[in-house]
Amino acid sequence: MGNRKTRALLAAGVAAAMAVVAACGGGSSGHAGGASSGPSSKGTITVGVLADMTGPAASGNKTVVGGVKAGTYYAQRAGYNLKYVVGDTGTNPTTALTAAQKLVTQDKVDVVIGNSAVFFAAANYLSTQKVPVVGFPEDGHEWFTLPNMFSINGPVLNDEVTTTMGDFFKLTGATNVGVIGYSVSPQSQSNALESGKSASLAGLKVGYTNVQFPFGSTDVGPTVLAMKNAGIDALFATVDPDTIFSLLSGLRDQGVKIKAALLPTGYGSDITEAGAAAKADAQGAYFMLGYEPVELRTAATKQFQADLRSAGSGDEPTSAQYNGYLSAGLVVRAALAAGPDITRASLTTALQGIHDWNGLGLLGDHTYDVSQDAVTGGDCLFFAQFVGTELKPVKNATPICGKLTDSKIKLPTS
Repeated sequence: MGNRKTRALLAAGVAAAMAVVAACGGGSSGHAGGASSGPSSKGTITVGVLADMTGPAASGNKTVVGGVKAGTYYAQRAGYNLKYVVGDTGTNPTTALTAAQKLVTQDKVDVVIGNSAVFFAAANYLSTQKVPVVGFPEDGHEWFTLPNMFSINGPVLNDEVTTTMGDFFKLTGATNVGVIGYSVSPQSQSNALESGKSASLAGLKVGYTNVQFPFGSTDVGPTVLAMKNAGIDALFATVDPDTIFSLLSGLRDQGVKIKAALLPTGYGSDITEAGAAAKADAQGAYFMLGYEPVELRTAATKQFQADLRSAGSGDEPTSAQYNGYLSAGLVVRAALAAGPDITRASLTTALQGIHDWNGLGLLGDHTYDVSQDAVTGGDCLFFAQFVGTELKPVKNATPICGKLTDSKIKLPTS
């Protein structure tokens, strides 16, 4: 079995995990979802989906529900009725905890699917209630320290450095890379710094590093001029779409020729169905995924698209829809192992015994142990480029599987 890690690069508002701690307001504590219709021979599994349906991180996370709904069709084929209830965090820690409490005490869920920038606020509560959690670990390392939490795509980098990002930028012909991260998010900062170090190990210049960028800002003028003066021809920014599109627009206005602008968010219908301005800004940009892009037309991606169509979500999935679909699939995998008596405890035990998770085939040839809590090998990422109105797989980059190096990064002290 191959060790595998995919990085939890922040979705549209992941950095809001730190930014909204003192925010007012938030979304509702939850609302009912649905389940696939039809007979079920093995029973019903009640799933709580704790996600950022409103608030700063909603643009990148709210479509997770469409992925879960697609997953109900996968579950039905396996003999299960997957019933889901949605809890809206409002991208607010207090609201996230309230929503989690409702899912447990009122909705009586068997398992929680997490896709939230503020999931950390509910994590300890769900652990004390012994509720198994599966999902995308975008917000923090509680996913790898609490025994009830299981990542759908492996452990994330902490201070480790792999060769993946450097290999990608070298493939594009880039020579001078700029990296940007949000000041409020250690995860954003570490991803930016790790990518810069990876590029440096590949022999590329890292001409601009800024991990103190204000969260959500579109005031990019000084940053654009600094990157122009540094002579960068490649950019990786772990920021939300509004920020990165402003950066790309500003660089083009300044006449900076970018060989590789790499976006951690915005894949799929997030960009193909975006407005004309966003599409113009994203021309030639690269998008990264931890899963096979549907443009590869593999058996696994075709089945995913078929289930999305059944769920009424079209066939151009967002990153969050991938997360929801794989999360539902992992729940089904655990249920099959748990046997006829499906409880929170039996699902947790079953999840702890899954050592060869392949993401319903969407991880390509790779598998990993869902209980793995640290990076022990390399990581694999898939890349697609936005050209015209389409996303196209990047030759020799589907995936790029880098190796773990001996290098480490150091986060700035606040």
